[in-house]
Amino acid sequence: MTCRHLAALAAGCETAFTVDASRVTFGRGALAEVGDRARALGMRRVALFTDPRLRASPWFHEVAHALAAAGLDAIVFDAVAIEPTDATFEAAAQFAREARPDGYVSLGGGSVIDTCKAANLLASHPASLRTYVNAPLGDARPIPGPLAPHIACPTTCGTGSEVTGIAIFDWLAHHAKTGIASPRLRPTEAIVDPRTTATLPSAVVAASGMDVLCHALESFTARSYAQRVAPSAPSARPMSQGKNPWSDLGCREAIRLAARYLVRAVRDVGDLEAREQIMWAATLAGIAFGNAGVHAPHAMAYAVAGRVRDFAPAGYPEAPIVPHGMAVGVNAPAVFRAFGAFCPEQHLEAAALLGAETRGAGPAEGGGLLAARVIELSRAIELPNGIAGVGYTSADLEDLVAGTLPQQRLLANAPCEVDADCVRELFAGALTYW
Repeated sequence: MTCRHLAALAAGCETAFTVDASRVTFGRGALAEVGDRARALGMRRVALFTDPRLRASPWFHEVAHALAAAGLDAIVFDAVAIEPTDATFEAAAQFAREARPDGYVSLGGGSVIDTCKAANLLASHPASLRTYVNAPLGDARPIPGPLAPHIACPTTCGTGSEVTGIAIFDWLAHHAKTGIASPRLRPTEAIVDPRTTATLPSAVVAASGMDVLCHALESFTARSYAQRVAPSAPSARPMSQGKNPWSDLGCREAIRLAARYLVRAVRDVGDLEAREQIMWAATLAGIAFGNAGVHAPHAMAYAVAGRVRDFAPAGYPEAPIVPHGMAVGVNAPAVFRAFGAFCPEQHLEAAALLGAETRGAGPAEGGGLLAARVIELSRAIELPNGIAGVGYTSADLEDLVAGTLPQQRLLANAPCEVDADCVRELFAGALTYW
């Protein structure tokens, strides 16, 4: 394996970590609180972001009624793409600049919430999109000031976007996913109502649930915050600061919940307990990775999703797409198998939390045990068999490597040094699993 151990730690590494989180309200019926909470944040003219499918749902009407009952004026933007692009971000920003709201409410999955974050940013601090996009594709300039208040109401049990300062999109000209990352993007409040999961197709729960699991597993096996050089100023500490005691708390519980409830939530649409618990796991994992960061499986996923040709999964619009959680999940076992040697105790503990039989196993076996358990769950929820299952072959490896290397914010969070040769071997190991 060409991935390398981290260099010996130099003087001046981090000795502290920062905890950030949105205010979270979780529970059945919580959507009814949106109007009161928006008014308490000083909102009077609200930009309500959703997508065309959700606009026809009872959840949208419940939120719209709550805003109206609170005496608030809501202007609706429902042109959110399922996988946002730079063009759809710009269109949302144009809407926000023209609407001139004093606050935002987003109702939907990660695509809706991320689009709302971008619109809030570009309306509050106008600039070209690339100004704020992560390097090396963008300029990665800091957001210069606060944004308008934003209440995020997730309707899928996966992305955790309601509690993170990350907005992801497809940059069409680069054929790759990238994003903007800043604590200022984190929604002011999250209102998480697990009733919304009752209407999700099983395939969507499978993809989003795997995203939950990988958020937790990647944060738990990420580079430690203490292995990073301290920033020039405390305010410059990165949001993806590495594994830390706070993130570990959320990761452990999210992994445990996924082990118990993920398969049930996918297989039985009527299992409300399982779907509610996976949504709670999504929030926990979101808070965790929002303070630690994910690593290689997510970096690779952006290439897998950004270069899709003709794969069209069930439960999604009939168009070429590799849903985000699926794109992450097809890479994850190869990464855990390869990276187990770099933080063996974490991989072994994660495998045990996920339900693997680890009695008598040594730390060196953790990566293999964790990979095997993720494969077992992937098969149980009918995810594709590796990247070949979503249309790629060995002939695509160089293209996938090229799409992954720009994701330095993520690759730098891995527990080892990751170069092009390492990424190539990871993709080769991810072609098929069974």
